[in-house]
Amino acid sequence: MNLPQPSNGQPLDRIDGPAKVTGTARYAGEYPAPGLLHGSVVGSPIARGSVRAIDCSAALAVPGVIAVLHHQNRPPMAGDDAPYQDADAADGQPFRPLNDQVLYSGQPLALVVAQTLELARYAGTLVRIEIDEQPHQTDLLCAFDQAHDAPVELPKPRGDFASAYAQAPFKVDATYSTPVEHHNPMEPHASTVIYQDDGSLLVHDKTQGTQNSQDYLVQVFNLPKDRVRVRAAYVGGAFGSGLRPQYQLVLATMAALNLKRSVRVSLTRQQMFTFGYRPRTVQRLRLAADAQGRLQAIHHEAIAQTSRFEDFTEHVVEWSGMLYRCDNVAMAYKLVPLDVYTPLDMRAPGAALGLIGLECAMDELARQVGMDPLALRRVNFTDINGNEGKPYSSKALLACYDQGAAVFGWHRREARPRCRCEGHELIGWGMAGGAWEAMQMKASARARLDSEGHLWVGSATTDIGTGTYTVMTQIAADAASMAVSDVTFELGDSALPTAPLQGGSFTVSSVGSAVRQVCQLLRGALVKAAKAQYPALAGEAPERFVVREGKLWVGDSGYALDTILQGHALEVKVDAEPSARRQGFATATHSAVFVEVRVDEALGTVRVTRVVSAIAAGRVINPKTARSQILGGVVWGLGMALQEHTQTDHGLGRFMNHNLAEYHMPVNADIGDIEVIFVDEPDDIVNELGSKGVGEIGIIGVAAAVANAVQHATGRRMRDFPLTVDKLLAD
Repeated sequence: MNLPQPSNGQPLDRIDGPAKVTGTARYAGEYPAPGLLHGSVVGSPIARGSVRAIDCSAALAVPGVIAVLHHQNRPPMAGDDAPYQDADAADGQPFRPLNDQVLYSGQPLALVVAQTLELARYAGTLVRIEIDEQPHQTDLLCAFDQAHDAPVELPKPRGDFASAYAQAPFKVDATYSTPVEHHNPMEPHASTVIYQDDGSLLVHDKTQGTQNSQDYLVQVFNLPKDRVRVRAAYVGGAFGSGLRPQYQLVLATMAALNLKRSVRVSLTRQQMFTFGYRPRTVQRLRLAADAQGRLQAIHHEAIAQTSRFEDFTEHVVEWSGMLYRCDNVAMAYKLVPLDVYTPLDMRAPGAALGLIGLECAMDELARQVGMDPLALRRVNFTDINGNEGKPYSSKALLACYDQGAAVFGWHRREARPRCRCEGHELIGWGMAGGAWEAMQMKASARARLDSEGHLWVGSATTDIGTGTYTVMTQIAADAASMAVSDVTFELGDSALPTAPLQGGSFTVSSVGSAVRQVCQLLRGALVKAAKAQYPALAGEAPERFVVREGKLWVGDSGYALDTILQGHALEVKVDAEPSARRQGFATATHSAVFVEVRVDEALGTVRVTRVVSAIAAGRVINPKTARSQILGGVVWGLGMALQEHTQTDHGLGRFMNHNLAEYHMPVNADIGDIEVIFVDEPDDIVNELGSKGVGEIGIIGVAAAVANAVQHATGRRMRDFPLTVDKLLAD
């Protein structure tokens, strides 16, 4: 008999693939409901002010318009003096839509509800809002004097930076700037709130945490928790934009409760620029080294923007204290409040920015010392997290250097800039390192085996396109000794067992650990029941038992599950949490990125022709979906380096390129060869799966590697990102 093979580590196709490519997968803005109404948001055209009057008469006169909600007639919600938080909220007072104080351009001031989306949008153009405009400030560079310390506990300074920096023979003092960027997932944010006959709400929301959205609605509208159920079966990309409940959720719910009707609110592409984003930063790096390239001092300080109502903080500077060995390290992080919405976590938040500064500065230091950039990083390798004073549970970064460099051909690199040219293009090679924390959160899972031999496993996590359906199915099948085809994983429902927000690359380690435990427990209970019913099985080793075709097999002998379970299903639930073994270790993923660019100085264009990304992420559960995550991260990193920039007219206080035509990001024609390497990195401490997650690490270091390659090609060091044509053409 052919027994099912363990599926862990196998490049399995996506479980959700057929539903997505055939169009049967429904997203938040696609669920039907009898008598469904549509809402259209009317936003503020100015950045700061006070609403004096709202005239809705023309909009209400349009046949088919049901209501126009605004601050004067909206139903009760959490009062302005009542704090309410979501699971990813920043310090401060969360934004409340439909109020009379304008805090940023695009702020939702009214919601038009009509029988069709077209009617609602048309009627929205007829709403007249009078606003007393006030002076605003949206430019980070013009408000440094308002900066204050970020409410984040930075690692304490170690050693004496000032003295070590002053005495070192080689120094770098450089400032790097990064712009505002927006997430721009393919699926715009939408919420369909279905008002049910008993007055309860079934909500389909674009979110990275159904239970977070549920808790938010319960708190804001003072609703019983059992009267609100949130689902997110499919999410068309989020990248952090769904970590916090966005305003379309509260507006759709507000309208549904007010009208006792089902309501959908979908944001336009332009409105996707009216909530969180990656914040603009200015970073100053000061590095010092001795003649052998050993780091003597590091100082990393960053200034970032936030809103006036919340202090959004990221881990921007901490990476400079953990990636390399250095005894004298100091960090600083300040925030500047502006008349903008609060920034929001975006793929690899903090690290994607902070590693731009550190890895560009390391490249500049290598030139000062006269060392190869890769050699400099090898000299400063450490297997201890200096911020925590703990050894890493595993850190195969040296293997990333070795394997990435070998595949890329780094040994053929000449140190001298402008040394290679083909036709009218200069060719440059650059590299950078990367790191991301490997976290694990508490999570729960439930498993149910029916008498026909099908296993149902569930947790309230989501799948934002990372392959969660697939990987969890693989983990469950392996732990239960079953075929993948006999397992169904359920997610995206607040009624399922508790799961953390999907983000931070901790879903596999957190939810996956719970799935593994619950399936192992269920399998143990099944084997125990079989042995109790069939004494001849008493001496059989547990690993010999396999479930297939409605039977429990031991070698060539099969025993009907229906008989073992006596016609009932077997159900088990577990709550998993990080092992105490982790406490003595630092845990992280690492990477090494190698990039080739071709620069046409006459046109100011940069083409990235080759990328090799070597990743150390522990055990990779599904190399196929993991590779896709790295590919996506690399492409985004190329966008950070060369294209992505949300541009603001500071006179108006408004984002100007708020569409996919003018917000430039890489397309297929911009992408050359990308090779992904997963190095071998056993780790039995990080979690019981040995897996660290790959959703974030792929983007980290890419932008710095591109900038370093451009410097090698042209001899020019560019520090203001993105490296666009105008900057390349500037003298």
